[in-house]
Amino acid sequence: MSNRFYKEHPLRYGMVGGGATSQIGDSHRVALRRDSYYQLVAGTFDIDVERGRQFGESLGLDSERIYSDFQKMVHAELNRDDGIQVAGIMTPNSTHYTIAKTFIEAGFHVILEKPITTTTGEALDLMQLAEEKNVLCASSYGYSGYPMIRQARAMVAGGELGEIRVVQTEFAHGNCATAVEKHSEGAAWRNDPKTSGGTFVLGDLGTHALHLATLITGQQVHQVSADCQSFVEGRVLEDNAHVLLRFEGGAAGYLWASGVAVGHRHGLAIRVFGSKAGIEWHQERPNQLLYSPLGETPLVLELDSPELHPAAKRLLRVGAGHPEGYFEAFSNIYSDFAEVLLAKFSGNIPDPASMDFPTLEDGAQGVRFLEACVESAENKGCWVNSKLSDSE
Repeated sequence: MSNRFYKEHPLRYGMVGGGATSQIGDSHRVALRRDSYYQLVAGTFDIDVERGRQFGESLGLDSERIYSDFQKMVHAELNRDDGIQVAGIMTPNSTHYTIAKTFIEAGFHVILEKPITTTTGEALDLMQLAEEKNVLCASSYGYSGYPMIRQARAMVAGGELGEIRVVQTEFAHGNCATAVEKHSEGAAWRNDPKTSGGTFVLGDLGTHALHLATLITGQQVHQVSADCQSFVEGRVLEDNAHVLLRFEGGAAGYLWASGVAVGHRHGLAIRVFGSKAGIEWHQERPNQLLYSPLGETPLVLELDSPELHPAAKRLLRVGAGHPEGYFEAFSNIYSDFAEVLLAKFSGNIPDPASMDFPTLEDGAQGVRFLEACVESAENKGCWVNSKLSDSE
């Protein structure tokens, strides 16, 4: 079981976005506190300056470190001896590139919400800039921090499934089956092409499903064929999408992303089928991984199963009788990032196991996938190259 409580001086963390109306801000705040690796010391939380100030004060921050915009935050924190070291960015998609670029250019390390940018070119630019500035960056694909996701990846890598043939992945809910964007700020900007970047459920949900598929199989998707719908009247962007996938290793796949799947609450799931066995995982049952060997009785792996790989055991946080949760998974990403960053500060080689957090390259792959899906859907589902290398 993980016991990574950090007893030294925590990393000084600043937050951009994630205020009172944010859907994801609290997840980041819980994650950064979980192992005491970070301390939230500064932030600019809202486009509404007064609302952002009040929110920062409710978190107990010094008033002088609650900023009206990110430019003022960068300038002020650069000129403090106790300035931030890490910036977490969780703003509307269209703002990610400019904000992240500003922080990276200033030498801050960055944890960036997905999609990390709205174009592949911007994503590649951030990757190059981060390398030039020697800063560490992560994409917050938080679901990849579940122990059973790491178990699934280890089983595929170890050959327990044989040749990977079929991958099915989905993230579907019914929370947007009506025009929720009329009364929800978060839903409104996600449904506006100017702020979302050209997709709704594919960018908000589908990239999570894609990341799990590529992480577990160790293969990138090199071609997509997408069919997208907007069912709710007045909605411009897709609220349902079906995407056929071709993996570079020869596997065939299918991705479903939907905000109109009435009855689904949080339907993130993945199934991987190989020549020797299949596996299946549902985020609503995170403790369990169904393992079905060819010609044998299916086995439900649990968090205390002796068959678990070290990569999965390393991330366990709760004892018997309690489920691993979303916050624990998110915390694993944050803590791995912190361990690698602290090793970087001290000049040590980080534990290879800590280097499993999602990177800017993972984020860029997601952006390229979204662009390819939009192009395919606009051209009657034609197959479109989706590998990041195809756009370089």
